[in-house]
Amino acid sequence: MTHLDDLGDEQARGSGDAPAVIALEISDAVESLTDLWSVAVQDAALRLSPAQSKALRTLNRSPALNLTALAEWLDIGLPTASRLCDRLEAAGLMERASHPSNRREVQLILTGAGRHVLSDMAGRRAQALAAALGGMAPAERTALSRGLKAFLRAQEAALSRSEET
Repeated sequence: MTHLDDLGDEQARGSGDAPAVIALEISDAVESLTDLWSVAVQDAALRLSPAQSKALRTLNRSPALNLTALAEWLDIGLPTASRLCDRLEAAGLMERASHPSNRREVQLILTGAGRHVLSDMAGRRAQALAAALGGMAPAERTALSRGLKAFLRAQEAALSRSEET
């Protein structure tokens, strides 16, 4: 585990602003954020596994995917995706429906209850994150926000470049 506040011997680790060094430093923060995300939703009325949660978020972002597309988005096999959807459907969070122009294709559609669960989870996570950010100075929060926005732009640019090749 890395330590953000204890960088150790700068010579041994390399330049303090090198991407590899920063990546090691950030890994603790990411791990902590992941824990915060998980704990924040434990009090939700309906507890979902990480895979179920990810499936709902994917269906929310990309409505009417079919099972094959969902499996690809989640990087899981078709049988696993099918069982995952069976559970989500049984819980009333998504439903299967015939594609309007291709009856052989089945669309996966988020239900109102599924959207409500996602909203509840997002609200709980935002509350937990706001509480953690409240312990930071305003300038630190601003710097973090700017840094994360720059990270997202860089990541999107890298993904675009990799898709072009």
